[in-house]
Formats: sequence, structure tokens, C-alpha cells
Amino acid sequence: MSFVETAERADLRASVAALATKYGQDYFRECAREGRKTDELWSEAGKLGFIGVNLPEEYGGGGAGMYELSIVMEEIAAAGTGLLMLVVSPAICGNIIARFGTDEQRDRWLPGLADGSITMAFGITEPDAGSNSHQITTTASRDGSDWVLNGRKVYISGVDQADAVLIVGRSEDAKTGKLRPALFIVPTDAPGFEYKMIDMELVNPEKQFGLYLDDVRLPADALVGSPDAALSQLFAGLNPERIMAAASAVGMGRFALGKAVDYVKERTVWKTPIGAHQAIAHPLAQGKIELEMAKLMMQKAATLYDAGDDWGAAEPANMAKYAAAEACVKIVDQAVQSMGGNGLTTEYGVAPLLSLARIARVAPVSREMVLNFVAQTSLGLPKSY
Repeated sequence: MSFVETAERADLRASVAALATKYGQDYFRECAREGRKTDELWSEAGKLGFIGVNLPEEYGGGGAGMYELSIVMEEIAAAGTGLLMLVVSPAICGNIIARFGTDEQRDRWLPGLADGSITMAFGITEPDAGSNSHQITTTASRDGSDWVLNGRKVYISGVDQADAVLIVGRSEDAKTGKLRPALFIVPTDAPGFEYKMIDMELVNPEKQFGLYLDDVRLPADALVGSPDAALSQLFAGLNPERIMAAASAVGMGRFALGKAVDYVKERTVWKTPIGAHQAIAHPLAQGKIELEMAKLMMQKAATLYDAGDDWGAAEPANMAKYAAAEACVKIVDQAVQSMGGNGLTTEYGVAPLLSLARIARVAPVSREMVLNFVAQTSLGLPKSY
């Protein structure tokens, strides 16, 4: 891992930043408040090769890796236009299908995932399981050569704009004491598949949904990889999920920090810019430091993942997600505080981040579960549950 990005990565960063800035936060907020999707931004990002930069070249992707996709996520979020489906469609679903799908599945799904013409959601969380994925109850039973799925999912992002959902279930005869997931591609128009939007107090074009699977019949080729996949296939998707969540939080933190810095440089009280006062300057400087440290851990996780070390990437991916979320929440809060009443106005564009940044502490995995992972895996402490 080099601490100096290659010319190709620097060019990618600059190109994504230029695209995202062209749309900007006003576009993002208008889409959210008018009930529109960010289709124009998504489509242009796909045509420019940004969405599928991590996917194999033979399927229309960029042939790069999670490091490059995290650049795309960070720069888009840093312009105030964070796209949640980047976390889900190319990072989770795309990586899993690219690594474990059949040739037919790759041919069917990857070109569209790469250019953005196909979007895929990811369904793992359940109402009674939460972060305890070992208690997943969505089951898949065989009926001849078909699979029949039954179960529920909750807090699934972007189902209304998805062509399919990659559902995490378990085969009917799997032992409930240990997660042995099976992954299925479920078209959103499949009979027996329903979804309902969950009302959220968020200014975001991408919505959350509850899913209902009632005898959803799927052909044999809907199964991705092994019907008894253990955790290997999930790591192929969940490590990228955490890396991208970190990239989103880093980008959002950069956006809020930039807004605050611009403001405190110009806002003058008693003939002095308020940014000259340590009570204002020091918290912002601290936020910058913590954001850069989180970004380094994110880059380490992406580098390990791209090198094929799924287990080695798990620790830094979780740490990066934790650190980026904590830094982002603190920076957004300090940005509002530094701007005073202006920080809560629509004009300055920071107030909506108060709730959006808070998501980073909760999803896609809570800060407490990250701490559990580090305590038990990194420190070797006894399990608490």
C-alpha cells in the first residue's frame, strides 16, 4: 500500500469530483423533497464507468477494485450527493456475483450493474434478528428443481429502484445455531414478493423498505454460489459494505468540514474572523485529524480486500466504518455549532446532515457490534452474547 495515490487513482478522484460537483447538494435535496431519484447522476456516473469501476472488465466493469470504488463513493459524498445504492449494487451484490456467480449469472447481471442500467438491492436484516444474522429465519426450501422462499426483511435500501434483491436466507434444513447462509437473486416483480416503504425522518432520495416473501418461487439458477455457503460469500459482500460506509462517512465529513471552514473564515465578530479563535479552530482541526485517520484505515481495508484477503480485511473494514462514523458525526455537529443559527438554515445545507450522519453510527452495522467484533476477534476477549 502506497501513501501516494497513483496517477490513475488521482485522475479518477478528480473526474468523480467534477461530476458530483456539477450536480451538487441542491440537486440531491431537490430529488429527496420532490420524491425523485437521482437518476441523472446515477446514469451519468454509470456511462463514465464510475459505478462499475470495481467489476471485471470482461463484463463491462473497470477491472479495478474496492479502493477505486471507495474513491467514487467518497468524492460523490464530499460533493453533498451521497448515493447509498453505490454501497449496495456494485459493492455488495456486484462483488458477490463476480466471485461466486455462475457464468450465466455474471452474463445476466454484471454488465448492467457495471453501467448502472441494472440496480440490485441487498436483503439481510430481519425484524427479529437485527445485527444477529445467526438468527436469520428466511428459509429456502426445494420443490423439484425450484427454490421456494418465505420470510421477512427490514431496512432494505432502494428496493423501489431495484430490478432484483440479493436475499440472504438459509436452506430449510440448516441448523439454526450457526449461520449457513444461502444467497438468492429475487426479481422485484416475482410473484409473492412485496415491499413497503418505511417512513424515515431523513432528507434522502433513497428509501428504506420492509420486504415480505410469501412462497416466492425461484428457478434453480437464482441461487448464487453454494446452498451451504457458510460465511465466505457474506465476507465477499459485507467487507465492501463496511468500506463503502466508511467512504460515505468520510465524504460527508469532508463536505460538512468544508462548509464550516468556509464560514468561519468569513464570519467576523469584533473585527476578527471567528475561525481565529481556538474554541472554533481546535474542534475543526480535531475533526480533520480524525477524518484522515479513518480514511487511512479505509484504504488499508480496501487494499487487503483487493489483494484477496477477506479475513484480513474484516478488522480494518470494521474499524474504518467505526472511525469514519464517529468522525463524521462529530464534524457535522461541530459544523452546525460553528455556524450558529445559520447552521440550521436551509441555505447553508448542513442541518440535513445531522440525521444522515447519524445513520453511519447505526448502519450497516452498529458501533456496538463493531466494538464487539474488535473485542472478541482482535483482543481475544470472551463473547458477550
